[in-house]
Amino acid sequence: MENLFEAPMTRREVAISALDLRYENCRMKPAVLEERLLGSIAERGIEEPLEGVELGERSVLLNGFTRYRCARKLRIETVPFVSLGRDEATGIIVLLRIANDKSLSILEQAAFIDELKNVRSLSGAQIAAELSRSKAWVSMRLGLIGGMSAAVRQKLFGGLFPVYAYMYTLRPFMRMNGGGKEVEEFVLAVSGRGMSVRQIECLARGYFHGGDAFRQEIRQGKLALPLERMKEVAASADGCTEFERAMLRDLEVAQKYLLRVMGKSGDRRLESGAFHAQAQLLTAGILSRVEAFVQSVRRLHDRGGPA
Repeated sequence: MENLFEAPMTRREVAISALDLRYENCRMKPAVLEERLLGSIAERGIEEPLEGVELGERSVLLNGFTRYRCARKLRIETVPFVSLGRDEATGIIVLLRIANDKSLSILEQAAFIDELKNVRSLSGAQIAAELSRSKAWVSMRLGLIGGMSAAVRQKLFGGLFPVYAYMYTLRPFMRMNGGGKEVEEFVLAVSGRGMSVRQIECLARGYFHGGDAFRQEIRQGKLALPLERMKEVAASADGCTEFERAMLRDLEVAQKYLLRVMGKSGDRRLESGAFHAQAQLLTAGILSRVEAFVQSVRRLHDRGGPA
C-alpha cells in the first residue's frame, strides 16, 4: 500500500449536507459525551476538524460523528474537515494508526478492521502489517465483531448496553455454550433499562446458570423480581459452611465443563484416530455414570424447594 503519510492533511470547510455517513454504524453513540459536547460547540464552535476521505463531491466521514450530530442540532451549515487518504481503506488504516485506545474503543477498532477484511479484501496479515500490530491483535478483534449478531451490535453501538458487561460478563458464556442465541436474547431483554454493570452481571449469572422460569421472566422484561432473587442468593451464600461452599464450587465447575463439552463435541476438528480412541474410553465412562449423576443432581435440586 502507498505511503500513508506522503501528503500533509489539509483542513478545509465542507457543507454538512455533503458528508457521507456510511461508516456511522462503526462508531459508538456516547449520549453523555454528546450532551456535554453540544454545550461546548454552542459556545466555541467545532475546534477539532472532522476526519474522513474525499470521494468525488462527497466527503466520507470516518471520525467525528458526535461533532456532526451536535452541528446538526445547532443548525451549523459547514464544518472543518481533513482527508486521511485517497480512498476508504487508506483512510481507515490511517485512522486506526493515529487513534489511541481512548479515541477508538475496541469495538470501533473491530468494526473498522472487519470492514478492511470483509469489504476491502485485505487479509489479516496485511492489516496487521499496515497497523504495525500482531496478527493476534487483529484476529481477536475480528473474532469479537464476527461473533456478534446484528441485533446485539445495534444495542452496543447505540449505547443501550454496556460494552464492559458484554466483553467480560457475556462473552465467556458464548464460549462455553458454543453459540450466541441466548446472549442475544439476554442483551435484547436488558438493553435500555438503565442497569449498572453489577446489576447486569447479577442477572446474567441467574439467566445462564438458572432454570427456564428464571430466563423466561427476564425475556419478558420482568427484571425487578429476578434481580432481587439473585441478590438474596448472593447474600445467603455468605452463610454457608466451608463444606457447602466447596460443593457450590464443584457444581459451578460441573456446569462449566458440561457446557464446554456440549459446545465442542460436534466440532469437525475432532477427527484424528488417536483422539477418538481416547475419547471413546472417556465417554464410555461418563455415559455409564450419567443416570446416577442426573439422579443425584435432581435430588439435590429438589431438597432446596422450588427455584
